[in-house]
Amino acid sequence: MSTANALAEAGHNVTVVSMLRPKRMHKDIHLILVPMTKEQERSMDNTMSSMAKSKNDIISTMFLLLNDLGVMVNTQADLLSDPRFLRIYQTKFDLMILGSFFNDFQLGVAAKLKVPVIVDFMIPSNIMIDQFVANPFEISYVPNESTFATPPMTFLKRAENMMKHVILRYLTLRFDYKFIEIYNEIFTEKDMPTLSEMKKNISLVFVGSHLISDGPIRPLVPALIEIGGIQVKEKPDPLPQDIEQFLDNSTQGAIFLSFGSNIKSHMVKPEIVQIMFNVLSGLKENIIWKWEDLGNTPGKALNILFKRWLPQDDILAHPNTKLFVSHGGKNSITESQYHGVPMVALPIFGDHPLNAAMMVKLGNGVALDLQTITEDSFGAAIKEVLENDKYRRAVEKFSALYRDRPLTPRQSVVFWTNYVLRHHGAPHLQSPAVHMSFVELHNLDIYALVLTILILFVLLTRLIGKLVLSKLLGKAKVFGGKKKQ
Repeated sequence: MSTANALAEAGHNVTVVSMLRPKRMHKDIHLILVPMTKEQERSMDNTMSSMAKSKNDIISTMFLLLNDLGVMVNTQADLLSDPRFLRIYQTKFDLMILGSFFNDFQLGVAAKLKVPVIVDFMIPSNIMIDQFVANPFEISYVPNESTFATPPMTFLKRAENMMKHVILRYLTLRFDYKFIEIYNEIFTEKDMPTLSEMKKNISLVFVGSHLISDGPIRPLVPALIEIGGIQVKEKPDPLPQDIEQFLDNSTQGAIFLSFGSNIKSHMVKPEIVQIMFNVLSGLKENIIWKWEDLGNTPGKALNILFKRWLPQDDILAHPNTKLFVSHGGKNSITESQYHGVPMVALPIFGDHPLNAAMMVKLGNGVALDLQTITEDSFGAAIKEVLENDKYRRAVEKFSALYRDRPLTPRQSVVFWTNYVLRHHGAPHLQSPAVHMSFVELHNLDIYALVLTILILFVLLTRLIGKLVLSKLLGKAKVFGGKKKQ
């Protein structure tokens, strides 16, 4: 939505198709809302609740998306046949921006509209996104989302990274087969390009990173544009009156606690919630806690304000916010770093553990295992970050670096979108590797030829050696025989 809002502010005519009603939307955007059914919502909430009660990484999350959490993929396929969505084919568009989340099959929409495509990915590029623009994998020094390490990696960590890269590659192939199956079921027209052909005609990819500041440094092809932090407003919006008053009165400082939009607080194990409440209710600081079920809060405390929804970016921008207790989502960490607020991270699933590890490496806070926290460990972590000034200094240094760019994320989105429109898809930005086969890309045919020549050379050398040796031995026998006579 930040990308859509930036384009609408720049004067573009923007239509947004979404399954969730946006919290913030430019007044001129045309919204097509296709919400999930109650049954789909219940199925997803049950799975997310299960994930919040166990330890997960990106590999286990991808397995869930292939199985128990398949509703997140299937609903995106169902959307394409909804009458509310089908109306878009009656309108002429110039460009499609695909919000990417295990929905490659939706590229068929761009094929039917005959428009170029920009993929918009909310977190840093990964193995599934890199393939769109042939961005190179650097597994020797770039940890993947499942390897909880920060560069430089030890020998064992590099071995782990390589092994997990192979697993992620396998899972990516599994998803590719699933996406092709869905694509072929939905887009049955005879003149439709294949999904593989559509993937080779993506103009750009926007990704939610800024590697100069948050790392790890790695090569990026020209078609991969970093817009990390685009959701952060350049000027915070006014806070709701009760929240503003609560924060203004927090003379001892305020702590903000939120597990993001996907994990609702009641999904966390009750005993862990109680541990957190016991610690937070005993602090001198005020607490703003994102809690969706206001009729069933963990308890009552004068220093805790429970709210169903909170303007996270605006709260983090308030000068009295001294600490952010977060699940470790990339956007949450980015907003906290941007505003110079140190963190205590409690990662839950997906990329959260790696985000938390990178945040700790930068000295912007500490991380704990949510499933094993105790009152002592949670209290000690909060005390450490609040009372040790090194975390605030480190995150403020990061904030200055993060903001220092030639273009803001919004300006980058507008410029590169206009660039793609001006140059009719900008195919000249594509890496040649996009159109190469696996064998060609990795020079396997050349290696095979060189190996074949070497093998033939060795065999031929051995054959010639045998012939020469045979001749020599033959002559020796002849001469030996003559001496005996």
